[in-house]
Amino acid sequence: RQQISRMLMKLFQRARSEKPGQVDPRAAEFTLGLLIAMYDRSGTGYVRTRSAAAALISLSGDTLLAKYRAFFQFYAVPDGKETLITQSALRSLLTDLNQVPAIVGESCTLSCVEIAIHDCFHGVLNAAIVEEKFLSWLRSEPAVLLWLPTCYRLSATEMVSHQARCR
Repeated sequence: RQQISRMLMKLFQRARSEKPGQVDPRAAEFTLGLLIAMYDRSGTGYVRTRSAAAALISLSGDTLLAKYRAFFQFYAVPDGKETLITQSALRSLLTDLNQVPAIVGESCTLSCVEIAIHDCFHGVLNAAIVEEKFLSWLRSEPAVLLWLPTCYRLSATEMVSHQARCR
């Protein structure tokens, strides 16, 4: 928890220096509170760094493809020349990501995660998949993560500006 707190302080301090006046001085505190609410419901004082990273990536303003690539990097494991994501790693990722909508009462059942894993690995003979297969599956917008592209699209529309004038 302390490690994540320090990381958030540095992150938001850098954001404040890059965009003065646009970042709330309590952003790190608020974000830590959100991460604790999502990943430490029993009050152990422990939040897995990878889980926190997944939440921060999902809530970032980056593109969907950049988010998907970051998820792969955090959850995949090296296997010789390739980096692969296993069913177990995908299960961890989906479980971690589903804490984001769960915090507002939109949780997914464990069976949704298992169905998504089965769908992702459908027709795959190996125990793990490469990044391109993973990205292709995410681009198909699996139901278990439908909230992620939806939130991204809503966020992207905030930047749309029309040069029309109303009478």
